[in-house]
Amino acid sequence: MNWDRISGNWKQIKGKVRSQWGKLTDDEIDVIGGNREELIGKIQERYGIAKDQAENEVKKFETSL
Repeated sequence: MNWDRISGNWKQIKGKVRSQWGKLTDDEIDVIGGNREELIGKIQERYGIAKDQAENEVKKFETSL
């Protein structure tokens, strides 16, 4: 699934995001609103990982949908 479709279906996908990255709060997930770069930034912040690693995790998430 490409990111345009994920962004368009964000309300349905929020639960999967919450399951994948449990440290993100509901408010943060709402603010992300389907923005890929915002999601990567929040994952970096919450999990203390490098941008490359966060991008790889998001890419894996995209392909798993």
